[in-house]
Formats: sequence, structure tokens, C-alpha cells
Amino acid sequence: MDAPRILVAEDEAPQRRALVAMLAEAWPGLPAPIVCEDGIAALQAIAAQPPDVAFLDIRMPGVSGLDVARAVVAAGGQVVFTTAYDEYAVNAFEAGAIDYLLKPVQPARLAQAVERLRERLEQAPDEGRVRAVEALEARMRPSADRLVRWITASVGDSIRMIGIDEVLYFQAQDKYVCVATSEGEAMIRTPLKDLLVGLDPDVFWQVHRGVVVRVAAIDRVRKDELGKWRLSLRGQETSLPVSAAFVHRFRGM
Repeated sequence: MDAPRILVAEDEAPQRRALVAMLAEAWPGLPAPIVCEDGIAALQAIAAQPPDVAFLDIRMPGVSGLDVARAVVAAGGQVVFTTAYDEYAVNAFEAGAIDYLLKPVQPARLAQAVERLRERLEQAPDEGRVRAVEALEARMRPSADRLVRWITASVGDSIRMIGIDEVLYFQAQDKYVCVATSEGEAMIRTPLKDLLVGLDPDVFWQVHRGVVVRVAAIDRVRKDELGKWRLSLRGQETSLPVSAAFVHRFRGM
């Protein structure tokens, strides 16, 4: 096959530069990789041109490496996770469908991963990578005691307690985040990226840099007259933006 397209997503600049440099040594003749500083940028790059191989930091702010990995494998690409957490890199990769590199990445271990990638790039795509991402996500899912159960939000000059089961979506607005329920809206100061850590990924999906929505509340997703993706909610007039980088979530639904 032609030289593969490579994507590197790592939010720590020194580690990002080191990985790119080691890749040039371990994979002679490799074209310069697409380099992304966070998960959002990686998803945008994948939407524009899916890579054949992606080296992804498993823990990135805003959008995790797992979210990016879903987009990569959906497009038929290979994934190698980089992680500083040994607990995630033991049982989670036993199937061998997805490789991993422990930080700080060692040249010898990277060379081994590159050799495996070269072999896999010659093989037909399989569903093993999809299952591996799902299995890893299940292991990393917040435990029940870490999930957000209540939101304390401002409504005018009062404070309202909102059960997480009432929330339809969260939307970033300037320095605040709007919490929307069927009864109205309230404002909180907690950043969206911090909220995501405590939300069940089976219940809430990030669909835009500034929007997280309850999956069960989604009615449909379609393009508007300007070609932009938007979603509507059941029983609601609200229309929410969907980034092209997140449209892969809805493929095959």
C-alpha cells in the first residue's frame, strides 16, 4: 500500500514532539504526521481526511482518546494509545486488536508497535478494533459513586437542585454552562470538560465542542440549509449544533 497517513494527538507539547521525532526514526520514509494538540482538533482532522493510523493520548481534556479512537476505527484506521496509566494498559489490550505505549514512550517499544502496525495495515479490516475500544471504555467508565447525580444551578436569584435524570442537554455559553430540562434552563459555572468526567457516556454524548446531550432525548440529526449538522430533541423546539467531527456517532443508528 502507499505510505500510510498518520495522526498524532497528544495535549502535552514535549511528549508530542518526542513521539513525532521517534516515529521518524522508527518508521523511515513516513510522511510527516498530522499533529493535534487535543481531541477536538483530532476529530476535525479525521473528519477532513481519515488517517490510516492514529497515535492517541488516552486522556485528553474535552474529548478523550477513546472518542477519537471511535472515529478512527469507524473509518477503518488503526489505533495506538499512549497512556501513563498502567492500570489501563494491562487487561484492556489483551485481545491485541489495539496496541498501546506506556509513557514515557521508549524507542524500542515504539519500534515494536510500528512493526505490528505494518503487518495489520496489510490485513483486511475487522471488528476487533471496535470491540477493543468498547471494552476499554467500559473499564474506564466512572464508577457509580463518581457519577454526577445532582446539579446545583442558578435560576434568577435562587438556587435549584436538578436531578441528572431531568437534564436534556448542557450547552456552554461564555463563562457559564446552560443546563436544560423540559421545565426550563439554569446556569452553572462548572466547565463542560469537568462535567464530562462525571457523566455516564452511555447516557450523555458530546456532539459539539460546547454541547453535551442526553442520547435518549435525540429525535433526529440532519443538515440545515447551510450544510451544517443540527439535532432536534423529542418534544422540544430547540435545535442544537453538531460538529462534523462528531457526526460519526450517529452513523448506523
